[in-house]
Amino acid sequence: MVSEKQKRNIWEEMGLTAEEYQQIEKHMDRTPNELELALFSVMWSEHCGYKYSRALLGRLPTEGSHVLQGPGENAGIVDIHDGQAVVFKIESHNHPSAIEPYAGAATGVGGILRDIFTMGARPVAGLNSLRFGNLADPHQRWLLEGAVAGMAGYGNTVEVPMIAGEIYFDDSYSGNCLVNAMAVGLLDKDDPIAKGIATGAGNPVMAAGTPTGRDGIEGAAFASGELTEESQERRSAIPKGYPEMGKRLIEACLEAIKSGHLVGIQDMGAAGLTSSAAEMAARGQHGIELDMDLIPVGEPDMTPYEIMLSETQERMLFVVKAGCEAAIEAIFNRWDVPIATVGRVTDDGLLRLTSSGKVLAEVPAQALASAPIYHPNSRRPDYLDEISQFEPASLPEPEDHNQTLLQLLASPNIASKEWVFQQYDYSAGGNALVPPGLTGAGIIGITGTNKAIGLSVDCNARLCYLDPASGAAAAVAEAARNLVCSGAKPLAVTDGLNFGNPEKPEIYWQFSQTIDGIAEACHMLDTPVIGGNVSFYNESNGKAIYPTPVIGMVGLIEDRAHICTQGFKQVGDTIVLLGENLGELGGSEYLQVVHGLVTGCPPKLDLALEKKVQDLCLAAIKEGLVSSAHDCSEGGLAVALAECCILGELGAKVTLKESVISKAALLYGESHSRIVVSLPSEKLQRLQQLAKEQGVPLSVIGQVEAGSLRITQLVDGKNNTEEICVNLSVQELKSTWRGAIKCQMEP
Repeated sequence: MVSEKQKRNIWEEMGLTAEEYQQIEKHMDRTPNELELALFSVMWSEHCGYKYSRALLGRLPTEGSHVLQGPGENAGIVDIHDGQAVVFKIESHNHPSAIEPYAGAATGVGGILRDIFTMGARPVAGLNSLRFGNLADPHQRWLLEGAVAGMAGYGNTVEVPMIAGEIYFDDSYSGNCLVNAMAVGLLDKDDPIAKGIATGAGNPVMAAGTPTGRDGIEGAAFASGELTEESQERRSAIPKGYPEMGKRLIEACLEAIKSGHLVGIQDMGAAGLTSSAAEMAARGQHGIELDMDLIPVGEPDMTPYEIMLSETQERMLFVVKAGCEAAIEAIFNRWDVPIATVGRVTDDGLLRLTSSGKVLAEVPAQALASAPIYHPNSRRPDYLDEISQFEPASLPEPEDHNQTLLQLLASPNIASKEWVFQQYDYSAGGNALVPPGLTGAGIIGITGTNKAIGLSVDCNARLCYLDPASGAAAAVAEAARNLVCSGAKPLAVTDGLNFGNPEKPEIYWQFSQTIDGIAEACHMLDTPVIGGNVSFYNESNGKAIYPTPVIGMVGLIEDRAHICTQGFKQVGDTIVLLGENLGELGGSEYLQVVHGLVTGCPPKLDLALEKKVQDLCLAAIKEGLVSSAHDCSEGGLAVALAECCILGELGAKVTLKESVISKAALLYGESHSRIVVSLPSEKLQRLQQLAKEQGVPLSVIGQVEAGSLRITQLVDGKNNTEEICVNLSVQELKSTWRGAIKCQMEP
């Protein structure tokens, strides 16, 4: 007989609390056995159960006229007219990537792709958001190299192009890197939307894909705790990816969905077979009975515990209409994907596991899929009081702004990311319309139409550290601004929310504030949140990462003629700034790179102005007024102008008239709601008219030239006296910007 102490040790070792164990006994009306406790432990982990985040996620706007599927399914869906829809989602794979970067990143890509084709959509593009420590550290270079190679290896093999992304480097990620993967798919008017649901008592349950092995066991629990030195010993919790199987699985699953023979389909991701079976049964208000003896395994003598908690990749679970088993088997055999009948749907609401006719576990599926909801204490961090008092104007002005601008262009956070995206086959599938790096968003054409979709991921976590609500709203605004500058109307958001330990009051306060910031911005910009991911416990040795709410966004380009890129196009074009140059340096890349400071009040975000600036820019692009558009973000106006020159291989002569602002603030301030556009001079009057009608500040700041970037400040308007701030050749700008990351990664 098991003693009370032994029972307590079992549930404690599985990560359950005393209160949770009592709830489990209440749900079951008896004492659970060890296997049943294991099922609860993974499903009630934060990674699967969202027990610290669900109470706050309800604040996010999730509905809109174009939303076909919001949160609750494997991915969200938005309507793009003409019977077509876009399916997309973002997921994190942080902890696995910190231990085994290649495998962690590769399986992150594989997992998010399964979320897309599980809905019946063909994956057409991938994006990524990556965070590492200082590249001067060999370990950080190893992490970056492995993560990029893993994403490229998987995406290239399955022929889904990685077309956009972002990478940041900061010491806060030194012990806990972030690897977030986003995937996008398309549904046509004749494509059925599939869901992860189990209904129809007696319907067979089938499993397809890689035979279940011992890799990834307890992976969900591993992702629900802080990284420590002991984490390095848990490499068995990191599953391996099988992209060749993934490629065949995509085709087999899409064909099976179109056949009409399926009731439901779910991928086996975190918590493997346990989560897929429990969630499908719970959604359908039915039960599922699985025979452990029928589940294909890849290793000998696997126990039911190992089978149920394995996270072997490239596996799917199906509920098939009774009598259609042979037709489904034929489809998967044709694609050389193993498949087997492993159970049946029941009407009793239980997840039941059997072997040799004996019941091993019998648990209410709804209870498994409904982890407790917690409301931790919340407290504003003390550090905010000190940094909010800092005044950037107290710092000395750089003596040489040419060198300062080059220093910023060499920062890995600003420098060209071509070392990364050159490893991705962005041309796979033949639908990528703009090579990576030419716009702030990826562009995918929709076959058979003149339409395209724009895709972006954005987050300046430094601003979120200084003010979580404002920083999160700014991430939404920047993602939308990047879409608008590419010619796309923003539609909806998927969020990847990366934080430290939510049981710490300061971290939970950051999370709560972030949710409010995202909600406010999404309301104003009409971009509902249709899905996403929460990743907590991103800490190493008790030190948390910056709060990092990555915003993935999709927009619609109704006419490919409206696609716009960042580079200047023609000598003689007029350069115009939409928005206001307020010279706000708090939290800027300039403070970090030049002065080694992360401090100050971040730029204020006026969402009403942001919406007006974006609407004006998009209207001007659609009307054919502007030749290029580039938003101002890290590095401020000077960096935006430099990048326009570099990407267009043209120079510019710019005069800035704000004489009351210091040169540093004028050049490198990161005020929001600003877009640099260029256009033929004969179209300027019409742009000015639109700006006046919409109430958007507009300044003519210069002209496109050949050869160099020259920025001057008007210090005496009466006498037209100017002081030169920057005078650099485009070639020098380009070589510094392009070579910064490559030089560190390939010394």
